[in-house]
Amino acid sequence: MLSMEDTWVYILSATSLLFLLYLFKLQRSSKRNLPPAPPSLPIIGHLHLIKEPVHRTLQSLSDRYGPVLSLSLGSRPAVVISSPSAAEECFTRNDIALANRPRTLAGEIMAYGNTNIGTAPYGPHWRNLRRLTAVEILSPHRLTGSLAIRQEEVRHLMRSLYEAASSSQGGGFARVEMSSRLQEMSFNIIMRMISGKRYSGAAVDAGDAE
Repeated sequence: MLSMEDTWVYILSATSLLFLLYLFKLQRSSKRNLPPAPPSLPIIGHLHLIKEPVHRTLQSLSDRYGPVLSLSLGSRPAVVISSPSAAEECFTRNDIALANRPRTLAGEIMAYGNTNIGTAPYGPHWRNLRRLTAVEILSPHRLTGSLAIRQEEVRHLMRSLYEAASSSQGGGFARVEMSSRLQEMSFNIIMRMISGKRYSGAAVDAGDAE
């Protein structure tokens, strides 16, 4: 069991470490010439300020610190743009400079080293993926060919809503959670366009599930 002296040593060491990290963060922030930012905490940055709903939290921060502000989401710096003119400048004049995505561990593991179209950095490889997507998936000919798939999945969604309402005790009325149902419909459409099999739902058989 730790003595009182050892406990105070650990407390002072942890406090000193947090203070040094905070000073180091302040020094780095002053060199980056970042936009205005609210006061942050060591290690977690501004994560304690992010509350539901997130868009209202960001709006209140923008009202206080300006239309362009910086946030530290843990160790990740972020810039919040709330001005239409600044957003237009980001997506038109500086779109190439801001086209890259942050490299994450999840992207390295699940996206084959950040090589798919959703995680790849801007460059020749990403432009080639975009061209293949536009030609092979999103072209008018391909979209017309997959019209029957989208119509059938919409019918599945409407049927599930009807069954939920008819089986309720409220006389044909029932509260349903639409987010998961719309997500399931979108995944089913994508999977059927790619592999010809549904992703999930009541119509998925054992073979498709595997």
